[in-house]
Amino acid sequence: MDTPQIVFDDFLKVDIRVGRVVKAEPFPEARKPAYKLTIDFGAAIGEKRSSAQITKHYALDELEGRLVLAVVNFPPRQIGKFMSQVLTLGVPDEEGEVVLIEPSKDVPIGGRLY
Repeated sequence: MDTPQIVFDDFLKVDIRVGRVVKAEPFPEARKPAYKLTIDFGAAIGEKRSSAQITKHYALDELEGRLVLAVVNFPPRQIGKFMSQVLTLGVPDEEGEVVLIEPSKDVPIGGRLY
């Protein structure tokens, strides 16, 4: 992959925070199977919503309470009738299905990735 190099200041422009999923709902009107997530990032950022195509590896009932990482400083994106406010981060498995990135320990919500 021929990705351009960036400097550390470029990395600092991307605000990636840890949040806790407080609500997970079906998103039947999405073009690709997805869930609507409400994620709490703590007092400074508050609760934000995200559309996440994670239906292959996660059931709705196992998402609530889970810690996730998300980019919180992208502009909101309209996905159908749903406004996604943050980008929940994941990596592809062997078939290209999303596996969430999450802290390996319980950490305070709102913490910034560095």
